Amino acid sequence: MIKYVLFDFDGTLVDSKKIVFDVFNQLAERHKFKKVEEKDIDYLRKLPILDRCRYLNIPIYKLPFWAKEFYNLYKKSAKTLNLFDGIKELLDELSSQGYGLAIISSNAEDIIKEVLIQNNIDYINKIYCSKDIFGKEKIIKKFLLDSNLKNTQTIYIGDELRDIIACKKSNVKIIWVEWGYDKVETIENNRPNYKVATPTEIIPILEKIK
Repeated sequence: MIKYVLFDFDGTLVDSKKIVFDVFNQLAERHKFKKVEEKDIDYLRKLPILDRCRYLNIPIYKLPFWAKEFYNLYKKSAKTLNLFDGIKELLDELSSQGYGLAIISSNAEDIIKEVLIQNNIDYINKIYCSKDIFGKEKIIKKFLLDSNLKNTQTIYIGDELRDIIACKKSNVKIIWVEWGYDKVETIENNRPNYKVATPTEIIPILEKIK
């Protein structure tokens, strides 16, 4: 039985593409790597993160060093973040049905909390964050341990290939959403347990699992 529903943040709950690409281009100008142009976006959404870095000539080993700089710039635009259509209604309904809700993200906790406050969401009381964009399974395992939950008692909802990989490593089922960063071509060799096109498709999946 599912007790907790875990959510990714960027690309799953909030539409942050414009902010992320704007911030990325500011960093590109400062650190002299390739900027993202409008014509590149659709192509980049079909690539895993490592391939995106290669395409943009970004030294992968430097990503952790730029994380703080990235989120400082991101935070300046956080007030313009919007939930995807149907997400607030989904979260409200899940909470009313008694599911525990948590966010596991590579974003910063203060940014996530600000968005929750802006949208009058006061029932998500567990937020786990890490700047390690390739190690989300560690956060998932920490959440399970801290919450005294079995992996069969949770399900993760995310939009990226790395979410799927992290869930497989954690042995946690995942619902992949198609409205986020990665396109279906990106995940076709790492199939998630479930795929959805709209938030309204999520609750019937949970009911089926129950």
